[in-house]
Amino acid sequence: MNWNERLLVYSRRPTREVRVGDPEQGGVVIGGDRPIVKQSMLTAPTLETEACVRQALELVEAGAQLVRLTARTLREAANLRAIAEELRRRGCRVPLVADIHFKPEVAMEAARWVEKIRINPGNFADRKKFQTREYTDEEYAAELARVEAQFAPLVLRCKELGRAMRIGVNHGSLSDRVLNRYGDTTEGMVQSALEFARICRKYDFHDLVFSMKASNPKTVIACCRLLIQRLEEEGADWNYPIHLGVTEAGEGEDGRLKSAAGIGPLLCEGIGDTVRVSLTENPARELPVCDDLILLSRLLANERPLSAPTLPFDPFSYQRRPSAVFQPKRGEPFGGREPIRVIVSAAHAAALEARPPANRDLQAEAVYEELDALELDPRRPAGALPANRPVTVADGVDLPPPAAFRLLAARLHEVGANNPIILKDILEPLPPDLPERWIKLRAGIVLGALLADGIGDAVFLRGEPDPHKALLLAYNALQAAGARSFKTEYVACPGCGRTLFDLQKVIAQVKERTGHLKGVKIAVMGCIVNGPGEMADADFGYVGGAPGKINLYVGKTPVKFNIPEAEAVDRLVELIQEHGRWIDPPEAG
Repeated sequence: MNWNERLLVYSRRPTREVRVGDPEQGGVVIGGDRPIVKQSMLTAPTLETEACVRQALELVEAGAQLVRLTARTLREAANLRAIAEELRRRGCRVPLVADIHFKPEVAMEAARWVEKIRINPGNFADRKKFQTREYTDEEYAAELARVEAQFAPLVLRCKELGRAMRIGVNHGSLSDRVLNRYGDTTEGMVQSALEFARICRKYDFHDLVFSMKASNPKTVIACCRLLIQRLEEEGADWNYPIHLGVTEAGEGEDGRLKSAAGIGPLLCEGIGDTVRVSLTENPARELPVCDDLILLSRLLANERPLSAPTLPFDPFSYQRRPSAVFQPKRGEPFGGREPIRVIVSAAHAAALEARPPANRDLQAEAVYEELDALELDPRRPAGALPANRPVTVADGVDLPPPAAFRLLAARLHEVGANNPIILKDILEPLPPDLPERWIKLRAGIVLGALLADGIGDAVFLRGEPDPHKALLLAYNALQAAGARSFKTEYVACPGCGRTLFDLQKVIAQVKERTGHLKGVKIAVMGCIVNGPGEMADADFGYVGGAPGKINLYVGKTPVKFNIPEAEAVDRLVELIQEHGRWIDPPEAG
């Protein structure tokens, strides 16, 4: 794999085709040169057949080509038959995917009725106890043999019935066995997937799709890249398709920007064969975002040949590019270890000064025209550069911003220059009738790609013409990309048939009480499956433990159990206070 070429020039990653159902009868083919497949997941309980059928039809109407359902119990797995038969009776042939956690016997039953099974290697045959221990090579091999004994029957059933399978690894939900050998790392996530894939291949089963998901876009990007690198090292016939998604992205603009920052950059690199956007909203609203990300990513992918020096970063792990600190005559310093700053034009600065933002944390931190930035064409060698000036890509350079700024960073590295880099979302004017949602998603993709590679010390967004909207978009995009925190961050799962409370209602209540806690990360999870592990690095967690009961977490540690739902938000606030992270909200006005 030549990552220098992949990150500069678009070429879709070649994969084998995986059939999900019969394409002649409404099934889909994932991979190869087929269009990217869009999918979503039901939130209706799996035992409520009519509700599931109705919601599945709504998703298909919105553009879903695959529909996923949870199956927690044998009873739910058996009811997949009724759901599938009723959909077929109504003329809907959309392939169904069963989402399985913890119980191999449930997967065996579900495989009889649906076209695809999704399993999580972290909990399919293991119980996560967050225990620390050392495994000898012999003990590790024995654990793998135990996993194979539980997993092989499902592999054989899928092979017999012509079912596909997704091996879906989620950050934070690795088994103790993998966690204690590799740590909670990208390598651990990839090795977890490969262990299960080797079992599949041992039984000559190849209808596989992989996914590497996290709530942090930088982790998603690094894991998917590393997985592809490891697959290529394994051999040419390990060319399995990739499912893309950012878990627990949340809702509204934040959820869309976080999804753009994690999914869009990979699509721009030619990675990804099927996509799901996970929003804490009606799942039908996820499909238009899938469409937008697929379209915008192709527009931001560079297909022009480039001859370039080696890119100066590791594509598999995040490290911010070293740069010198620049102090503007007016404004905040940027570069070095300073926060990534938000820069505006002189015209926008004047408008913001005349009508200051209501949120005092939203401030223009420098004015572009006052910085005397060097505007370079990265297609040419940089030559000698003055050390005390920031640099950026010149307007009019005929390259999409991700490729242009990666190339700029390579040019600076080539001559040993550590000038701070100002990122732009556009290098030429956008069409005047471009939908506002595209402007936002486009900025999320551009910044997500570059910030994940450690490139950028300040951002200068010009695609959004309104000064106040542009300022808010810059800050929101930085937070979505995991580059800067200026407000409370929420990690919220999209909900499914396992969810034990009204997610949208609860997230609104939590936001109302905690939305002023700058720099605090709060997870709201519908059930234990998406609970302690997949909350990843959240400071506090609100997790469904049983119907009407909530468990509260500090990090990954449960500290309060079986709290009545009516009291849970108050108790969450008390928990934040106990840990010294609470401040009183500002008075109105």
